[in-house]
Amino acid sequence: MSDSGGTFTTGRRATYVDLSLFQIVEGLRYAFPKRMRQFEREIPKLVELCDRVATRPNIKAYLASDRRIPFNEDGIFRHYKELDS
Repeated sequence: MSDSGGTFTTGRRATYVDLSLFQIVEGLRYAFPKRMRQFEREIPKLVELCDRVATRPNIKAYLASDRRIPFNEDGIFRHYKELDS
């Protein structure tokens, strides 16, 4: 993210791009936990970005709230045990 001049994809402020990347990475972590643990070593800047998004005060509060619908077996990001190698 350093090419943008800040800690987020387009600079010093979080955007919908950052939020979307966070949601995708978190969903893949849920769907494919084994594979993502291996793959995250290859994408350290993206992992760091997702960690930064998760620690933003409003995001952190939302993630801990009852309003958040957790990943489950009914959505697109369900655990695909048979594909998670």
